Amino acid sequence: MATDRPHALLVGSAGGHLAQLIRLQPWTDGCIRTWVTFDKPDARSLLADEAVIWAYHPTTRNIPNLLRNTVLAIRHVRRLRPDIVVSTGAAVAVPFFVVARLLRIPTVYVEVFDRIDSPTLTGRLCRPIATRFCVQWPEQQEHYPGSVVIGPLL
Repeated sequence: MATDRPHALLVGSAGGHLAQLIRLQPWTDGCIRTWVTFDKPDARSLLADEAVIWAYHPTTRNIPNLLRNTVLAIRHVRRLRPDIVVSTGAAVAVPFFVVARLLRIPTVYVEVFDRIDSPTLTGRLCRPIATRFCVQWPEQQEHYPGSVVIGPLL
Protein backbone atom coordinates (compact mmCIF):
# COMPACT_ATOMS: atom_id res chain seq x y z
CA MET A 1 0.00 0.00 0.00
CA ALA A 2 1.79 3.14 -1.24
CA THR A 3 1.43 6.43 0.54
CA ASP A 4 2.47 10.03 -0.08
CA ARG A 5 3.28 10.55 3.59
CA PRO A 6 6.96 10.56 4.54
CA HIS A 7 8.17 7.88 6.91
CA ALA A 8 10.20 8.97 9.95
CA LEU A 9 12.20 6.45 11.96
CA LEU A 10 12.63 7.91 15.46
CA VAL A 11 15.44 6.32 17.47
CA GLY A 12 16.16 6.96 21.13
CA SER A 13 16.83 5.37 24.48
CA ALA A 14 13.92 5.23 26.93
CA GLY A 15 13.61 7.94 29.57
CA GLY A 16 14.83 11.46 28.83
CA HIS A 17 16.01 10.72 25.30
CA LEU A 18 12.57 9.40 24.39
CA ALA A 19 10.86 12.33 26.13
CA GLN A 20 12.84 14.77 23.97
CA LEU A 21 12.13 12.78 20.82
CA ILE A 22 8.42 12.81 21.58
CA ARG A 23 8.54 16.61 21.78
CA LEU A 24 9.29 16.59 18.05
CA GLN A 25 5.85 15.06 17.45
CA PRO A 26 4.29 18.24 15.97
CA TRP A 27 6.99 18.02 13.29
CA THR A 28 6.20 14.35 12.62
CA ASP A 29 2.40 14.55 12.77
CA GLY A 30 2.09 14.29 8.99
CA CYS A 31 4.50 11.35 8.85
CA ILE A 32 4.24 7.64 9.21
CA ARG A 33 6.24 7.09 12.40
CA THR A 34 8.18 4.09 13.56
CA TRP A 35 9.96 4.29 16.89
CA VAL A 36 13.05 2.43 18.07
CA THR A 37 13.54 2.39 21.82
CA PHE A 38 13.88 0.08 24.80
CA ASP A 39 11.08 -2.07 26.14
CA LYS A 40 10.56 -0.10 29.36
CA PRO A 41 7.34 0.92 31.15
CA ASP A 42 7.63 4.60 30.15
CA ALA A 43 8.15 3.71 26.49
CA ARG A 44 5.25 1.24 26.48
CA SER A 45 2.98 3.91 27.97
CA LEU A 46 4.10 6.81 25.78
CA LEU A 47 4.09 4.80 22.55
CA ALA A 48 1.04 2.61 23.16
CA ASP A 49 -0.59 3.52 19.84
CA GLU A 50 2.58 3.76 17.77
CA ALA A 51 4.65 1.32 15.71
CA VAL A 52 7.66 0.38 17.84
CA ILE A 53 10.77 -1.70 17.32
CA TRP A 54 12.19 -2.78 20.67
CA ALA A 55 15.97 -2.38 20.80
CA TYR A 56 18.37 -4.21 23.09
CA HIS A 57 19.65 -2.59 26.27
CA PRO A 58 21.79 -1.71 28.09
CA THR A 59 23.91 -0.16 25.34
CA THR A 60 26.69 1.53 27.29
CA ARG A 61 29.89 -0.46 26.82
CA ASN A 62 27.86 -3.53 25.90
CA ILE A 63 29.33 -5.00 22.72
CA PRO A 64 26.81 -7.90 22.42
CA ASN A 65 23.89 -5.44 22.46
CA LEU A 66 25.68 -3.13 20.02
CA LEU A 67 25.92 -6.08 17.65
CA ARG A 68 22.27 -7.05 18.25
CA ASN A 69 21.16 -3.45 17.59
CA THR A 70 23.29 -3.35 14.44
CA VAL A 71 21.48 -6.45 13.12
CA LEU A 72 18.18 -4.81 14.12
CA ALA A 73 19.15 -1.63 12.26
CA ILE A 74 20.19 -3.50 9.12
CA ARG A 75 16.98 -5.53 9.11
CA HIS A 76 14.52 -2.72 9.80
CA VAL A 77 16.09 0.22 7.99
CA ARG A 78 16.42 -1.90 4.84
CA ARG A 79 12.84 -3.16 5.19
CA LEU A 80 11.17 0.12 6.11
CA ARG A 81 13.25 2.45 3.91
CA PRO A 82 12.27 5.50 5.97
CA ASP A 83 12.61 8.94 4.43
CA ILE A 84 14.51 10.16 7.47
CA VAL A 85 16.07 8.81 10.68
CA VAL A 86 15.93 11.13 13.70
CA SER A 87 17.56 10.58 17.09
CA THR A 88 18.27 12.26 20.40
CA GLY A 89 20.64 9.43 21.42
CA ALA A 90 21.97 7.60 23.18
CA ALA A 91 24.10 4.70 21.92
CA VAL A 92 21.19 2.93 20.21
CA ALA A 93 21.33 5.72 17.58
CA VAL A 94 24.77 4.80 16.27
CA PRO A 95 23.97 1.61 14.33
CA PHE A 96 20.80 3.14 12.88
CA PHE A 97 22.73 6.20 11.69
CA VAL A 98 25.46 4.06 10.15
CA VAL A 99 22.95 1.92 8.24
CA ALA A 100 20.96 4.98 7.15
CA ARG A 101 24.14 6.64 5.90
CA LEU A 102 25.08 3.54 3.91
CA LEU A 103 21.61 3.53 2.33
CA ARG A 104 21.75 7.31 1.70
CA ILE A 105 18.82 8.01 3.99
CA PRO A 106 18.99 11.49 5.59
CA THR A 107 19.60 11.63 9.34
CA VAL A 108 18.97 14.28 11.96
CA TYR A 109 20.65 14.12 15.34
CA VAL A 110 19.44 16.33 18.19
CA GLU A 111 21.97 16.70 21.00
CA VAL A 112 20.38 16.26 24.40
CA PHE A 113 18.96 19.08 26.48
CA ASP A 114 21.07 18.56 29.60
CA ARG A 115 24.61 18.36 28.17
CA ILE A 116 25.74 21.95 27.68
CA ASP A 117 29.37 22.00 28.81
CA SER A 118 30.71 18.99 26.88
CA PRO A 119 29.72 16.83 23.91
CA THR A 120 28.15 13.42 24.44
CA LEU A 121 29.84 10.28 23.15
CA THR A 122 26.88 9.54 20.88
CA GLY A 123 26.91 13.11 19.59
CA ARG A 124 30.60 12.80 18.74
CA LEU A 125 29.99 9.47 16.96
CA CYS A 126 26.89 10.56 15.04
CA ARG A 127 28.04 14.05 14.05
CA PRO A 128 30.29 13.00 11.16
CA ILE A 129 27.54 10.86 9.61
CA ALA A 130 24.49 13.03 10.39
CA THR A 131 22.91 14.94 7.53
CA ARG A 132 21.82 17.63 10.00
CA PHE A 133 23.10 18.08 13.54
CA CYS A 134 20.91 20.10 15.90
CA VAL A 135 21.54 21.46 19.38
CA GLN A 136 19.11 22.81 21.94
CA TRP A 137 21.30 25.58 23.36
CA PRO A 138 23.56 28.11 21.61
CA GLU A 139 26.35 27.15 24.05
CA GLN A 140 26.40 23.65 22.55
CA GLN A 141 27.54 25.07 19.21
CA GLU A 142 30.99 25.55 20.71
CA HIS A 143 31.33 21.76 20.69
CA TYR A 144 29.49 21.28 17.40
CA PRO A 145 30.40 24.08 14.94
CA GLY A 146 27.91 24.31 12.10
CA SER A 147 25.08 22.80 14.13
CA VAL A 148 21.59 24.28 14.07
CA VAL A 149 20.04 25.65 17.29
CA ILE A 150 16.44 24.45 17.54
CA GLY A 151 15.79 25.52 21.13
CA PRO A 152 14.98 23.40 24.17
CA LEU A 153 12.61 20.48 23.66
CA LEU A 154 11.81 20.08 27.34
